[in-house]
Amino acid sequence: MIVGIGTDICSIKRFEDEEKRNALLARFYTEDERAYIEGRGKGAAASAAAVFAAKEACAKALGTGFSGFGPLEIEVLHNENGMPGYKLTGEANMLARRKGVDRMYLSLSHDGGLAVAFAVLEARGTTGNDLFWE
Repeated sequence: MIVGIGTDICSIKRFEDEEKRNALLARFYTEDERAYIEGRGKGAAASAAAVFAAKEACAKALGTGFSGFGPLEIEVLHNENGMPGYKLTGEANMLARRKGVDRMYLSLSHDGGLAVAFAVLEARGTTGNDLFWE
């Protein structure tokens, strides 16, 4: 059962200035995320925007936004084929576990100066959404 969806859109221009991007990377991105983005060369700004949008989309899918945890607790990773996914830590991980989340899906795209992310959180074996149904 889907327990949360979230989407976010982010301007790539916000990340084009290298000095500003580095300041944002140091504050909101994990070491692995920074390495991934820095390795993207000319695509670094678009990748930074997409990862930021992914963090926001996940926080929305959890139903809280960044209330009770910060962006560093949502990490965006890529497998050997480039497929993006999430790794949650700290309070974000605890919240997902309380909601029964055992699968997380992420789709990223960027075009026309914008980056977009779509997140889906799934829990198997649940029968309903207690937040909305009695």
